[in-house]
Amino acid sequence: MGVPEKEPKKRPKKDRPVPVPMSPEQMIAEARKAFFVMFGLLAVVWLVQLANYSDHYALSRDYAVVSGDIGTLPDVLVAPLLHWSWAHIESNSGPLFVFGFLAAYRGVARFLGLTLLIALSSGLVVWFFEKGDVATVGASGLIFGYFGYVVVRGLFDRHLIDTLIGIVMGASFAYLLTVAVPGTPGVSWLGHLGGLLGGLAGAWIFRDRRAARPTTGDIAPRTPAGGNTPQPQPGSDSTRADLYKELGDLGLL
Repeated sequence: MGVPEKEPKKRPKKDRPVPVPMSPEQMIAEARKAFFVMFGLLAVVWLVQLANYSDHYALSRDYAVVSGDIGTLPDVLVAPLLHWSWAHIESNSGPLFVFGFLAAYRGVARFLGLTLLIALSSGLVVWFFEKGDVATVGASGLIFGYFGYVVVRGLFDRHLIDTLIGIVMGASFAYLLTVAVPGTPGVSWLGHLGGLLGGLAGAWIFRDRRAARPTTGDIAPRTPAGGNTPQPQPGSDSTRADLYKELGDLGLL
């Protein structure tokens, strides 16, 4: 009788990529870029306000989002840059910079995608659900989106520092949610709610998916002919990699 052949072993499934924390140098570089990006965005918003004011707010009237008006549908991307008054832009500028910076310092490219998502979600909620012939402009939708993103991002990315920042921001600015509910006079609570939902969704969509970097623990050290295993020298690349790995395991990077 022939010997039955054994079935070939199934290949083990590849492990899911483990998010790799940024190094301190990368974090500093991204924070620097985030600062200049937000400074530039705020400068653009104020320059647009100057042009808008000089033309008696014609830009706000022409590019506002109006519910059900097909012609204003593309304006969901422009309306966040426009405001109705100096008091309107002044009240938005501080929160826009703070929450925008906190949303951007983990990566400017991810932040740009997040901003597009929030602008779309905020504007489309207004376009579909706002009642009456109401013209809506302002950066409030972006502010609420960045706020929602910052509060929950650490949970999805599994970063301890980002989680703590989210807790502090959520506790300190929870009052913002009072203008994202029905019945708030004089503000587009639908725009706020749409932005908030976009920010929460963005925290999941743009969560950290970077694959793990090889560490020195994955590679067996070579033993020289003499039989003595070399010890890593202080300041060597292996020592630095071990330090980064330990900090990453604690969620501090």
